[in-house]
Amino acid sequence: MARVFLRPGGGRILINRREMDDYFQAEAHRATVQQPLLVTETLGKFDILVTARGGGLSGQAAAARMGIARALQNFNAELRPTLKKAGFLTRDPRKHERKKYGRPGARKRFQYSKR
Repeated sequence: MARVFLRPGGGRILINRREMDDYFQAEAHRATVQQPLLVTETLGKFDILVTARGGGLSGQAAAARMGIARALQNFNAELRPTLKKAGFLTRDPRKHERKKYGRPGARKRFQYSKR
């Protein structure tokens, strides 16, 4: 889950009160967060504050990407077709599957013993 606050500025991106380069060590995560800004050609025009919780770093980067895309859409409705075509406004529908009774996990089964 990520909350995004967008305001006009010099292009500073803070994630959980830390610079993006400090928070996301991997270049792939940093690139993921910046994708909506690159596609809409608004990189460097906004200061962005992101609060991310839960999941791992990849999930937080994807949540931040979606939050930034939604914030850009709210700021300027003309950017919606560009963001929609790039797939940044579509939420990942996959969810955690619950554990079933009689099994050690959601799908795993106990080892079969013939004898």
